[in-house]
Amino acid sequence: MNVLLFDPFNGAAGDMIIGSLLDLGADEGLVRAAMRSVVGEPTIERVDRSGIRAVQVRAHAPVDHRTLDEVLDRVAESDAPAGAREMARRVFLRIHRAEESIHGTGAHFHEVGADDAVADVVGACTALHSLDVDGVTVLPVALGRGFAVGAHGTFPIPAPATVAILAGSDLRTVPGDEERELCTPTGAALLAEFSTVRPEDLGPAAIRAVGYGAGSRNPRGRPNVLRSMLLAAEERAGGDRVDILETNVDDVTGEALAYTINRLMEEGARDASAIPVVMKKGRSGHLVRVVCCPDATDRLVGVMGAELGTLGIRCIPMVHRAVAERTVEQVTVSIRGRELAVDVKCGWSGGKITSFKAEYEQAAACARDLGIPLREVTGAVEAAARRLFIERGVLAP
Repeated sequence: MNVLLFDPFNGAAGDMIIGSLLDLGADEGLVRAAMRSVVGEPTIERVDRSGIRAVQVRAHAPVDHRTLDEVLDRVAESDAPAGAREMARRVFLRIHRAEESIHGTGAHFHEVGADDAVADVVGACTALHSLDVDGVTVLPVALGRGFAVGAHGTFPIPAPATVAILAGSDLRTVPGDEERELCTPTGAALLAEFSTVRPEDLGPAAIRAVGYGAGSRNPRGRPNVLRSMLLAAEERAGGDRVDILETNVDDVTGEALAYTINRLMEEGARDASAIPVVMKKGRSGHLVRVVCCPDATDRLVGVMGAELGTLGIRCIPMVHRAVAERTVEQVTVSIRGRELAVDVKCGWSGGKITSFKAEYEQAAACARDLGIPLREVTGAVEAAARRLFIERGVLAP
């Protein structure tokens, strides 16, 4: 698999991410067009940072601060690919959640709502989109220390928004040994959104390309750059990355729960369930849990809020899910004089079938057609499947 690796040994910011991806081979024309549509023509040039040639990107944006809705409108109207616009929207929703966790509901953007931040996020998402990689992994992010001054006054480094964004991700951090901000909220949100593969889940890898993105400062000593690498890597463990959404409800009928679960599955959830729980004050309720791809999270949160009326939904982002190799095998079986072909879903490990089950919808249709219990159909199909797999030598007797 082609994996993009970020090495933020000296932190990360939006402009540094764009620069490193351009140096790595991202489509400069697409990036320029996307950023230009937000704030005007950016400057992209090669600079020296402690002896390392790196790409510096400057947006030349005015210092205007916008609300979340204004920011999302600018993202939606930008001249970026649809996938990049959707990713940029999720980045700003991450930032907004972090701001609200610090300042309360209705918090406004300040530095991260400025036009240069909008341009940086749109440009970075466009650059990643153009590389078309199979996954992204991020090494530990250096944070820095000390204090800085922003729209809310003096704040500790790393900034509270940066800490909140990182706390809602699976990214790992290191303190860093510089008295300044190394990782910005925008940089943290972009890396958190981009990350799909944990470093420990990758096997041996060959480095195919290296890129360096320059920060605006050029201090003596450690180079102020973000390094990225394009790897041809082996995935160590089978699996993928999913979000888990949860909420507790105690005033929803069984019919409404069933309807909501069906809607969630129709809207792209990988799995949805309602688990009986005892809530505060001894009230009976349900824990509604949804497993989904990260790009479906916002859509499914909307469904949960609309159907359940819940005021809070917990999002556990980017959880590694181990996934067995799966195949579908068609099995022919004779039931009450009828020849039936039914799909059987199989799980594999080490070249052997470890589990199998008749496909429910097909088995149910056969049961209705024959006028017999469902368990008679599934039992006959799975017995025939067992014999077939043993004959093939892929299932232990």
